[in-house]
Amino acid sequence: MGIIQTKNLVFEYIRRDEEGNVEGFTRAVDNVNLDIKQGDFIAVLGHNGSGKSTFAKHLNAILYPTEGAVFVDGKNTTKKDNLWDVRRTAGMVFQNPDNQIIGQVVEEDVGFGPENMGVPTKEIWERVEESLKAVGMYEYRKHSPNKLSGGQKQRVSIAGVLAMHPKCIILDEPTAMLDPKGRKEVIRAVRALNQVENITVILITHYMEEVIYADKVVVMDKGRVAMEGTPKEIFSKVDKLKELRLDVPQVTLLAHELKKSGVKLPDGILTTEEFVKELSKVFGNR
Repeated sequence: MGIIQTKNLVFEYIRRDEEGNVEGFTRAVDNVNLDIKQGDFIAVLGHNGSGKSTFAKHLNAILYPTEGAVFVDGKNTTKKDNLWDVRRTAGMVFQNPDNQIIGQVVEEDVGFGPENMGVPTKEIWERVEESLKAVGMYEYRKHSPNKLSGGQKQRVSIAGVLAMHPKCIILDEPTAMLDPKGRKEVIRAVRALNQVENITVILITHYMEEVIYADKVVVMDKGRVAMEGTPKEIFSKVDKLKELRLDVPQVTLLAHELKKSGVKLPDGILTTEEFVKELSKVFGNR
């Protein structure tokens, strides 16, 4: 069993009328089975309403399954005795950093989680330092979060989760409110945590460029897993992604269109560097 496992996970929202009477149910997550190993970088894609954020909220027991089960480090999330361990193992970073930052000074905010866990004071400050350094925000430790950019705030949010020493971090569209520079800052920090610290990363996003470095991509549609594979495997199926109302990286789309017009390029080109290399092979042979 991996660090995160879902077995036949189903979640249904209750629909009510204006008087509070139950009108029916909406199935937001429909029979999802995933096994995520320690150290994996998993990207979960899907258009709005695909169920990806609802799925994410099950991974640290914000929501509980209607049917099926979720296991975090072998512990069933529905058992109350497991709640503390589940949330300590799987930390959550939300879309809006302002909803997660509560301290008046950056280092105090990052230390809030470990303090609530009862970590000794000396160790709290050690964790604050290592976490801020890990996301490239140590020089801002004495700043007010209100003076930071959106990307910087989100990195502080990640540091706050990291200071609790989780084995897994779930990021629910962490760059949706950021500009391109802020998005790059956050994704760079997340990749470093995964590669250097071996922290499992589950990234919920609709930005295709953010998933090209993932180990595996899961595409959701109508609450179900519609596609699953490596980034190259997923982005080799451009037409299928379009059917699911998803964009693809511009360079991938360009390569796809050139291939359709007769240029002998491989499927699933993900980066500009890869595109230039493959294109030079084609025209270098002429």
